[in-house]
Amino acid sequence: MGLSAERLRADLDALAAIEPAFAAAIDRVGYPAPRIRETGYATLLRTILGQQVSVASADAVWRRLDATIGGAANPAAMEAATDDQLRAAGLSRQKAGYARSLADEVTSGRLPLAALPTDDEEAVAALVRVKGIGRWSAEVYLLFAEGRADIWPAGDLAVQIEVGRILGHDARPSEQLVRALAEPWRPYRGAAAIFTWHHYGAGADAAPV
Repeated sequence: MGLSAERLRADLDALAAIEPAFAAAIDRVGYPAPRIRETGYATLLRTILGQQVSVASADAVWRRLDATIGGAANPAAMEAATDDQLRAAGLSRQKAGYARSLADEVTSGRLPLAALPTDDEEAVAALVRVKGIGRWSAEVYLLFAEGRADIWPAGDLAVQIEVGRILGHDARPSEQLVRALAEPWRPYRGAAAIFTWHHYGAGADAAPV
């Protein structure tokens, strides 16, 4: 499971000792709540369903899918579903293809979600081989579901914006720069990412002082 509240707070305290700008930001907006998801197929499928739609829309599609195919969390049920059933549940042709690809990878054993590589980059590579799972989705899964403490989704727009704001940059830093800036934050970059999303949600109240 994802980073616990205690681990998240401890990692952020360690990060604050490394980077004073994070210490000041924590003082302004406080500690974030943990972001924890279940490990396994269902969480990855929900990630696919949630692409480019609101949380409410994705939840509605999940409920319809669950009712239509008799168990959305079961990859075998996805493999047995017809195109008409998936369309009736609200899946586009593209998302239906992605969902079938994920189910096939899991049921065939090619994607062993219970035994992904311990090396973070190797785990990302294993996940992105699935159609519809990009690097960002893989990183978020590894951080929120597996609780990997040093995952750093530098391609995330909010992460880039808030790293820039926290560190006092005049403009949003590039993904490449965000990766470089975070090197000294190892092995606490997962906590840093969760905090940047928290800082982003704080909006104008999080402006550097």
